[in-house]
Amino acid sequence: MSKYSKSPEAVAKLTPEQYRVTQENGTEHPGTGALLHNEGPGIYVDVVSGEPLFASTDKFESGTGWPSFTKPLAPANVAEIQDTSHGMVRTEVRSTHGDSHLGHIFPDGPKDRGGLRYCINSASLRFVPKDEMEAQGYAEYLPQIDG
Repeated sequence: MSKYSKSPEAVAKLTPEQYRVTQENGTEHPGTGALLHNEGPGIYVDVVSGEPLFASTDKFESGTGWPSFTKPLAPANVAEIQDTSHGMVRTEVRSTHGDSHLGHIFPDGPKDRGGLRYCINSASLRFVPKDEMEAQGYAEYLPQIDG
């Protein structure tokens, strides 16, 4: 069993926006997310389960209004599901253990870094700064953070 899971206590602590995005498959308004312009070294974890999702080293400015990443930090923690809502076919991204809606993947990312853009809602993420990663139990991911 994973040390990361969705609990009623964790869900109860969510803000209304975090709940709408993670539990009701919502999307935050572009340009409004608290982590959009975050440039510090560290990792991004699921706001519900705490499972590690993305590294600051894979974050890039896409100009779309949402935090964007080239790849997951721990691919086993990021589930990809076909989404046919809103009259289009997209790939939804959910956390594996927390089952939180994170965002979608698009094929318009930096070509030199694989070409994918993981377009992720800030409301689904919690940022763990590099200098707090060990204390919060994420030491194994420190080698993946530059700087």
